[in-house]
Amino acid sequence: MDVAALAGDVMPYVSAAVSAYGGAVLAKTQEAAAQSTVGLGTRILRRLFGGADAVGAGPAAIEELAAHPGDADYVAALRLVIRRALEAEPGLAAEIAAMVPAAPSVTASGERSVAVGGTNAGLIITGDEAKVEYPR
Repeated sequence: MDVAALAGDVMPYVSAAVSAYGGAVLAKTQEAAAQSTVGLGTRILRRLFGGADAVGAGPAAIEELAAHPGDADYVAALRLVIRRALEAEPGLAAEIAAMVPAAPSVTASGERSVAVGGTNAGLIITGDEAKVEYPR
C-alpha cells in the first residue's frame, strides 16, 4: 500500500474537517460526524489521533492548520504527520484506506479529448487558435 498516496487522498476530507471545526476537531462527537466530507475528515482524524485529549504531532499539526486555513505549507505538514502515522501502523492504513471513497475512473481517448472526473466549473478549450470572448 502506498501510504504517501493515501495520506494525500485523505487530505481533502481532513482539511475540510479542520476548516469546519478548527483545532477542536478531535473533540467533536461521532454523532456530529455526518456522512459528508467534513464528517469523514473528522472520523479519519479521530481514528488517527484519538479524541480531544490526544497529544503529539497530529493534534499540533491540526492546530497549526486551523490557525492558517488553506495555507499549503500547513496542509503539507499535516499530510506528513498523517503519512508517518499510516506508515507506523499498516493495519491502520488499511482501515483508513477503506474509509476513503474510490476516485472516479474517467477515460478520455482520441486527439484533444478531455475527461472530467467530477464537476467542471470552468472552461475546457481544445483546438487550434481557439478564442474565448466574454460579453461586456
